Amino acid sequence: MLTIATIGPQGSLAWKAAQKYADDAVLRTHSSSKKVISSFVNHDVDCAILPVYNTREGENKQYFRIFDHLKAGYWVDNVIVYSDLSLGMHQPDADLHSIHLLVGRREVLGQCAEFIDQHLPDVDQMVVSDVEQVMADISSGQRSGVGFIAPVEMLSEHGFHILEREVAPHNRTRFAVFAHDLPKPTGYDATTFVTVPLDDRVGLLVDILQEFSQRGINILDMRSENDIKTQKLQIYIEAEGHISTEMMSSALQHIENKVIQQPGAIQVLGSFPRIDMRTKHIKSFGFIGTGAMSKWFADRLESEGYKVFMSGRSTSLRPEEMIRYVDVVIICVPISVTTETIAKYGPMIAGNKALILLAGESEKTVNTALETTSETVEVMLVHNLWGPQAATMKDKNAVVVRTPRSGLYCSEFEAFMYKHGADIYHDSSTQHDLLMGVGQKLPTAISVALAMTLQENEITSEDIASHSTLTSLYPILAMARVHSQNPRTYAEIMSTSGAGNKIVIDFLKNLQTIMELADAASIGPLSELINKNAQHLSDSFLRARMEQAKAVDTVLGKMI
Repeated sequence: MLTIATIGPQGSLAWKAAQKYADDAVLRTHSSSKKVISSFVNHDVDCAILPVYNTREGENKQYFRIFDHLKAGYWVDNVIVYSDLSLGMHQPDADLHSIHLLVGRREVLGQCAEFIDQHLPDVDQMVVSDVEQVMADISSGQRSGVGFIAPVEMLSEHGFHILEREVAPHNRTRFAVFAHDLPKPTGYDATTFVTVPLDDRVGLLVDILQEFSQRGINILDMRSENDIKTQKLQIYIEAEGHISTEMMSSALQHIENKVIQQPGAIQVLGSFPRIDMRTKHIKSFGFIGTGAMSKWFADRLESEGYKVFMSGRSTSLRPEEMIRYVDVVIICVPISVTTETIAKYGPMIAGNKALILLAGESEKTVNTALETTSETVEVMLVHNLWGPQAATMKDKNAVVVRTPRSGLYCSEFEAFMYKHGADIYHDSSTQHDLLMGVGQKLPTAISVALAMTLQENEITSEDIASHSTLTSLYPILAMARVHSQNPRTYAEIMSTSGAGNKIVIDFLKNLQTIMELADAASIGPLSELINKNAQHLSDSFLRARMEQAKAVDTVLGKMI
């Protein structure tokens, strides 16, 4: 039978956490965290359960000391326990003004500090380890004026009158479960580690965090403390992912060997199914469209603990069937069939669910979604400006078009992208189409036209390489990118309707005007045009872009 060591006495919050973890286990209580860990490390028990975090107080004040004593075993799971702490007295006719002594466990009084400071600031406090025993003594002695803060169930069991219910709102405690064997990955895991006291080095913490950031690993928790003996910095980090994955293990190995440069500096505490103290409203996503971009998003949503279903022309799960039992439907199909797909499946989405469009064209698709879905269906468009080759969303642009019906589910999806590092921008439908005409449609059309011009004039790739300046290489690079990837993607970009067409048409008109001035050798008017354009673009924009251009020039200069 499973044996668990935890902090007593029987009935304590830690005792309840152990019961919640395994209700048929044999529980052995101890008076301190140190004794619990000692019992576990000596293999007297199978597991140890200790509090590590409280939503009211933060981390356990003995956090680093706990891990210092943990010389064997792993942190393998967590238990979250809600505690309805209430204020009670033995006398049924008592009120707050009659209290002259407040009794409770040390951590309980700390969690209720806000209430005590507001309502009982001058009342003496008595910290005890066994509240129930003191309750029994008070009851038998008929002593008046003593108030207790304890779980409401405990107060009721001892016949105490409840003066105030839930004096520490949103009070949840996280308990760590320690066992002797590391659990296998679940796909939704976290890894924790702590460092030894570290030697001082400028930028050490930043460099450590950067190793996670550049790999797209999210930090769930981080704290630091100066070691009592040496006063050197110790760091605790909890990050998403299992220690057995190549990404996590290589990150920790690189941090220890290359960043800290101190062998044995990292103690991996364990890996466990990830817990989220925050509330998630979405349980499941369903994709219509099984292309590379759908799979890219699906993988990352699954890593966040969401259930994900894929449906499309080639799947046994049909979209009309999938729609019935998911919270959010995501349509991610080629641009040319997006509107048709929305019109077909939008009416099937039940009220109080959401439709998110992963699409590049906004006005027509959003209007179709609003027209074909129920008024209680949330609608939002997301245009991710990266492809499935991207390793992460970090520092990538994502354009979000919210509608009057974008609600809680849409905001949660937006928060998911923000968490993964995307730079989010908000547009209206018309504004988005216009700007994407500048950002995608026009550059694509220019690239295709440029390639056609080179072919018509029999200019080879070698000719381009030998006669290009660094500046003239920019459009050449864009042309190369368009012609080295899926041609249908770029054909569909150029074929989109909406305000983006105006950008291309206006460009052609302005190009004609410029060529007429150039043919006439009108240097003055051309110079005036350039100056006028520069004023519209603004000095700050030009300075920032020139800095980027210099950085690109540096790279290109090394390659040529």
